[in-house]
Amino acid sequence: MRSPPSPSPSGYQTSDSEQSPAQSGHQSSTSLSPLQATSESSSNNEAPLLGTYFNQDYGCFACGTDQGFRIYNCDPFEETFRRNFRGGIGIVEMLFRCNILALVGGGKNPQYPPNKVMIWDDHQSRCIGELSFRSEVRAVKLRRDRIVVVLEHKIYVYKFQDLKLLHQIETLANPKGLCVLSHATNSCVLACPGLHRGQVRVEHYGLKTTKFISAHDSHIACFTLTSDGLLLATASTKGTLVRIFNTLDGSRLQEVRRGVDRAEIYSIALSPAAQWLAVSSDKGTVHIFSLKVQVGGESPSKSSAMKDLPGSSDLPYVLVDNFFTPHTGANPSSSLSFMKGVLPKYFSSEWSFAQFHLPENTRFLVAFGRQNTIVILGLDGSFYRCVFDPVHGGEIVQQEYARFLKSHTN
Repeated sequence: MRSPPSPSPSGYQTSDSEQSPAQSGHQSSTSLSPLQATSESSSNNEAPLLGTYFNQDYGCFACGTDQGFRIYNCDPFEETFRRNFRGGIGIVEMLFRCNILALVGGGKNPQYPPNKVMIWDDHQSRCIGELSFRSEVRAVKLRRDRIVVVLEHKIYVYKFQDLKLLHQIETLANPKGLCVLSHATNSCVLACPGLHRGQVRVEHYGLKTTKFISAHDSHIACFTLTSDGLLLATASTKGTLVRIFNTLDGSRLQEVRRGVDRAEIYSIALSPAAQWLAVSSDKGTVHIFSLKVQVGGESPSKSSAMKDLPGSSDLPYVLVDNFFTPHTGANPSSSLSFMKGVLPKYFSSEWSFAQFHLPENTRFLVAFGRQNTIVILGLDGSFYRCVFDPVHGGEIVQQEYARFLKSHTN
């Protein structure tokens, strides 16, 4: 097994000034509503979709099909590259927009065994390394210096340069491959399920510390980190609440309510400056919440309303108590919230600031784009770009819709 070479820029670069020859398959978009989108035939000239995966900065995404993988840019939306194989690719993990990817076979006719991670160099159009395991690979996470492989009961952390094993982590049963890896250069943080129900384990590799956070009473269903790994957002299998934690001291910073009924949380996203949080679920609604945390220990107006967390005056994230700038809105709460502690807990909850409605029971992933936009990917092959009002919230407005799996006409 040879060590992967250093990654270099590839045809996945999608700036207006530099387009790859592989971008000849630009896909046009239309303005269908979500309900119209479901009535459109998904079987019309579309390849079976095995999985969709955002890259580290959410500027593009990859999808695995039964015949290879494809790369798409989010803004502007277009297909930028595709690689056809004779078999299926179930996992495609990008390393930003460079030529190195991690591939795992999938589908009825997998291109590679599902217990192997293949390190693919698209400049050479071949695999330049592989990692083999005794059980099926559930997920792969990449950063420039690490490869993380998730199995159902174990997580392996490797050095990217020579594939040397650095760390092994045992977890509770993790069939969905839950794991998040920070991608900021100066902060290597990994979050994964712990060994107890509702527990999240956070590894701060730079600080050489491990933090266990008891996030929920129920099993963990979904979580995410900020790019520096210092904020953690979690949801349980109950799916009613999302909680935000400081990963350095484990303190809970905020709790927001998606709804009252049980739901399966598909995706949680944090905006780059930790100002907004988005959640998608099987209820067919994407919720956006306004966060009360500020980055760097300063609020935009240096208000006295800011309160440092107990014993953590030097932490980079602090809680802002009921303070919002004139340019952002606050999450609504019940008119009976003044009776907190007397009425059921949901009367004092923070509800979503903005909402977007989608077809129910379709799995959607959500991420934040530029200028108050969100990108939504459906496992039915649908792409949405929407914009929300950062002051008034309310209904999120759809800007663009496309079917990204339609085959090109050669």
